[in-house]
Amino acid sequence: MEHFRKKSIKPWLFVIAIGLVSFTIIRFQQKPVLYIIGDSTVQNSDGNGKNDYWGWGSLLYPYMDTNKIAIRNHAKAGTSTRTFISDGRWDKILAVLKPGDFVMMQFGHNDNGLLDDTARARGTIKGTGEESRTIFNPITQKQETVYTYGWYLRKFVNEAKTKGATAIICSLVPRDKWKDGKVVVEEQYPAWAEETAKTTGAYYINLNSIISRHWEEMGQEKVKPFFPGDHTHTNLMGGQFNARCVIEGLKQIKQCGLNSYLKQ
Repeated sequence: MEHFRKKSIKPWLFVIAIGLVSFTIIRFQQKPVLYIIGDSTVQNSDGNGKNDYWGWGSLLYPYMDTNKIAIRNHAKAGTSTRTFISDGRWDKILAVLKPGDFVMMQFGHNDNGLLDDTARARGTIKGTGEESRTIFNPITQKQETVYTYGWYLRKFVNEAKTKGATAIICSLVPRDKWKDGKVVVEEQYPAWAEETAKTTGAYYINLNSIISRHWEEMGQEKVKPFFPGDHTHTNLMGGQFNARCVIEGLKQIKQCGLNSYLKQ
């Protein structure tokens, strides 16, 4: 009888163990994810500080409760709204995006370029309209229809919402460019980003304005150490500063569900 009991326990233990593992996997799969997309100012290289450059997306982790939400920084150096899509990066996120997830985006620096230059061909048409232009892409050696900056942002937002995810648009971070004691605004990209957020129902963080305001309070000389190699890419100190500004902007949108995952 004792022998029977010992042998009969093992299958039950096995079933319980499988049940616990399955429950853990299901809970993990259900954990919401914050997907971050953008260019090198959001993630430089592999987000490892190579060449002393850090993007703010790699430095948000200390502010988020990662026991409750996962963070996936898919930003890639050199991308624009256009090439983040044409390179297939957005499709990979869409394939796994689920209800309850978040997509935070910041583009603009690389959108402000030629549409068909032989070096990168990553520029987009300025503005938020429905204009388009068909070009021969010298990189892919194919015909390509290029749209406006706002058109591509709308695509990100609308497709994220279709998946049940929440979209958050950030205006591009400023470069270390000044005129008469004021930070120079990059074209009209912050205004175009804000307009797109309003027309699509996405949340909006005026990151450009928040950072510029703090910089101007600090003064140009105190900002200079944030940029070790050029006027665009921040070091760890500058990246951390920008990350804090992202969180500052997020907290101003009290109705945004992402706030519930911030560390208290």
